[in-house]
Amino acid sequence: MASHEIDFKEVFENQKSIFSILSPEEKEDLRNHIQLVFYRKNEFIFKEGEKPGGLFFLIEGKVIIYKEGVGGREQIIRMTKPLGLIGYRALLAEEQYIGSAVTLEDSMVGLISSDYVQNTLFKNNYFTFKLIHVLARELGFSNSRMVTLTQKHIRGRLAESLLLLKEKYGWENDGATLKVYLSREDIANLSNMTTSNAIRTLSTFSGEKVIAIDGRKIRILDIQRLEKISKLG
Repeated sequence: MASHEIDFKEVFENQKSIFSILSPEEKEDLRNHIQLVFYRKNEFIFKEGEKPGGLFFLIEGKVIIYKEGVGGREQIIRMTKPLGLIGYRALLAEEQYIGSAVTLEDSMVGLISSDYVQNTLFKNNYFTFKLIHVLARELGFSNSRMVTLTQKHIRGRLAESLLLLKEKYGWENDGATLKVYLSREDIANLSNMTTSNAIRTLSTFSGEKVIAIDGRKIRILDIQRLEKISKLG
C-alpha cells in the first residue's frame, strides 16, 4: 500500500475527520508532517505500558484497543474505524498507554509527532475544542459500556456487542452481514464473558433465528429481536 494511494482529501475534508476544521494552509502543512505507517493484520500499533510518541489516526483498516486484566484476561475497550484517533488519551494525559492497539486487518495509520501536535495543532483553538469534544464523547461511551458490562446478563451483553459492531463497522453489501470478522475470543472480550459462554450464546441466537453464523461471518436476521434482547439485558 503506497503513500500515493492514500486519499488525503478524505482525511482532511470529511466532516467526520477532526482535521476538517483546519485551514487550507494548516492542512497542507500537516500533510507534510504525517508519517504513514502500514500494519499487517494482527500487528501491534502500540502496547500497554509504552509511552506515546505522537498522535495516531486510522486512515484505512480496523483497529481494536484492549486492556489486559486479572489473570491475563483481555477486555476490548475501544474499536476504531477510518478517520478515528488512536491512543490520544495517553498523549494528552502525558501517561503511558493503558491498553494495546492491534489491527483486525491490514491497516494504514498516520502518525503526527507529539511536538507538532503541541506546537502547531494546539495553536488552533477550534482543533483543541474538537479534540476535547471527541474525548468527552468517548468518556460518555465508556461510562455507558461500564454499566452494560457489569449489569446486563450474558444474552444482553452479547446482543449489545453485536449491535455495537453494526454501528461501528456497518453491513456488507447484503445489508445484513456484519462488516467485521472477529474471533469468538474477541467477541467474548468485547462482551466481558468467557469464550465458551460467547460460543454458547451465539449458538443460542442462531437457533432462535436471530442471527446466522458462517465461520467468523455473522448475519443479523432479526435486528428488532436483537435490540429487544439488548434492552432487556
